Amino acid sequence: MPDPWLTIIGIGEDGLAGLSEASRKALATAEIVFGGERHLGLADIGVRGKPWPIPFDVAPVLARRGRPTVVLASGDPFWHGAGGSLAAHLSREEWIAHPAPSTFSLAAARLGWPLEQTICLGLHAAPFERLVPALSRGARIICLVRDAKAGGDLAAWLTARGWGTSRLWSLSALGGPRERTAECRAEDYVGGSISSPLAIALEADGVTGLPRCSGLPDDLFVHDGQITKRPIRALALSALVPRTGELLWDIGAGSGSISVEWALAGGTAIAVEQREDRAANIRSNVDGFGLAHRIKIITGRAPDVLTDLQKPDAVFLGGGLDAAMFDAIWPLMPNGARIVAHSVTLDTGALLAELHGRHGGDLMRIEISHAAPLGRLRAWEASRPIVQWRAVKGEGA
Repeated sequence: MPDPWLTIIGIGEDGLAGLSEASRKALATAEIVFGGERHLGLADIGVRGKPWPIPFDVAPVLARRGRPTVVLASGDPFWHGAGGSLAAHLSREEWIAHPAPSTFSLAAARLGWPLEQTICLGLHAAPFERLVPALSRGARIICLVRDAKAGGDLAAWLTARGWGTSRLWSLSALGGPRERTAECRAEDYVGGSISSPLAIALEADGVTGLPRCSGLPDDLFVHDGQITKRPIRALALSALVPRTGELLWDIGAGSGSISVEWALAGGTAIAVEQREDRAANIRSNVDGFGLAHRIKIITGRAPDVLTDLQKPDAVFLGGGLDAAMFDAIWPLMPNGARIVAHSVTLDTGALLAELHGRHGGDLMRIEISHAAPLGRLRAWEASRPIVQWRAVKGEGA
């Protein structure tokens, strides 16, 4: 294997003193060293140093292919660092990495937290809503934030959402001579002049977090009435069988509630909705649950917008299915993909019965009643029956 031209080095607050002999040798022989201005200063690089462009872009590094180059990153370059961004564009023999302890590792070591039981998030450029799925009483979370102001903003965000009594630690410049740790409640946080890099660790305490089961309360979602209601949504997700890393096509997404719960289960989703106002509701829900990195919203009419999309592992149609729609979608699904369709009309119900006869799967009629006032007493008030068809392509009738 030829010698790699790129060396990716993790550097801590102790600067050159904390680097291995191999890292020092790579720095000495590199023509150019890329990194943040802080990293370049810690390594005392001088004129060979090239700060990252803003916005961040690895193109200047890739342009030097074949010439001795070093990239400096904080701690472990492959944990919320530049390592993954670079490796995605390179063959394995082109680079070598020398990681240092990550800020997460150092913070956990200072607090005595088992790292495998701690949620670690990078919030440098991500919204605080990314915390929403993680927040629950007793949860231990370490977040990387940009600076003291961002730490204060995060504490205020937590307080406004009922998590103000959470214990919170600010940990700055870990591993170096300027290291500092301060503890308070989120509602009492004062950032002061803490320099970056800054880690905020919290032990969550406050309101209840999101349930881990399917069928979240309807009032957690922004909607105009076009929403798969809680019990029906739970049955739909049970039939869809979400798995980590799988992709859902949510066609005629309405409020996006199915996409949101699929993504909370670890998958990714493409929510297709032809109405702009409903697409705006989906966007509000996606942002509110901190899932913009997991859900893509497409405003357009299915099946016209589906042709060039990544192939799905599952497809959900909450309504509006007709024979032409099915005939367009079915060929786009790979073998093994699941389809779940709902109907409240006799016409679409008849189509689902026909598709069940042709492609197999499960056909179910769902009837739900809720207790409601009837004069001075109560009686059962029935909702419209829903027909659910579920099938797996390739399994046949």
